[in-house]
Amino acid sequence: MWSPVSRITNGKSLQPLSGGAPQKIVLLLHGYGSNGEDLIALARQWQHLLPDALFLAPNAPQRCGMGRGYQWWPLDAFSPAALARGAAAAAPAIDAFLDRKLEQYGLTEADAALVGFSQGTMMALHVGLRRPRPLAGILGYSGALTGAAALAGEIRSKPPVLLIHGAADQVVPVAALHTAEQALRGLGLEVRTHISRGLGHSVDAAGLRLGAEFLGEVLAGSSGR
Repeated sequence: MWSPVSRITNGKSLQPLSGGAPQKIVLLLHGYGSNGEDLIALARQWQHLLPDALFLAPNAPQRCGMGRGYQWWPLDAFSPAALARGAAAAAPAIDAFLDRKLEQYGLTEADAALVGFSQGTMMALHVGLRRPRPLAGILGYSGALTGAAALAGEIRSKPPVLLIHGAADQVVPVAALHTAEQALRGLGLEVRTHISRGLGHSVDAAGLRLGAEFLGEVLAGSSGR
């Protein structure tokens, strides 16, 4: 029987391109069956725009049942209730990891952004909306909002959100973006979206560019150390 692991200890990272101490943290959360190495590739595209940022791409705590990657929780059921339970069970590991890194570098939530892909987007939205202090922003690729039914009673902060999705995604249909956008706007969040025509379950050049612009914007106003 699966049980969540409470501590994230491994993964990939990119130190600030400036060579100085981190002034910002961008935490990247990979998708089901993937790993931190996969998402750190995004950070390499963004470093020049955020030279003072530390990019962290941890592996999820659990080995995936398929392949050699990792999972935030097992995707053995896809009902809204099952997805909500999975995200809630995995969230403490991400919260604890982020808390450790903020304390380590003397930063606050306003200096940090979450980026997710697929299952990682589900985690970014779950964690980011339930932290007591707002993050600088949440960027989600090819994902979905879990636990929407309970979110009104659980939301604790409202950071800006950018959701990006492929119109031809057959893994997480683009309808998930529209559902998430409607739910988040209904709770008073600032939500931006972009749909890439013809794109499947992936990130294209337009998505990379828009993600970079969003992170640069939301992190520009943070105080740093």
